[in-house]
Amino acid sequence: MLVSEKDTALTMGSGDLPVLATPALVAFMENTAKKLISLPATQSSVGVSVSLRHLKPSPVGAELRCEACLEREEGRRYTFRIAVFDNAGELIGEAQHERVAVDVERFMRSVVSAS
Repeated sequence: MLVSEKDTALTMGSGDLPVLATPALVAFMENTAKKLISLPATQSSVGVSVSLRHLKPSPVGAELRCEACLEREEGRRYTFRIAVFDNAGELIGEAQHERVAVDVERFMRSVVSAS
């Protein structure tokens, strides 16, 4: 990931400074984990929890690398350990993240009926 203006706390409204926003860090982590799950076309996965430590600020232009490891798969539930590093190899953030596989049609029906 290359940190851009759209990824900053100032732009996202999660803070007042032009550095990587925690919500952008979470999205980067979740997307990386999501790519590790192989599901049929009728299914997808949704994030259900994130336990995160955002350890170091990253300025616009910083290059970040995300590493995710599937720690556990229990039925439809997937648990990941995730770490993000800057181009100097310093740890920017770490998280434990859970995703659950869902049937896309059934899930979207539940969203429509809930609104």
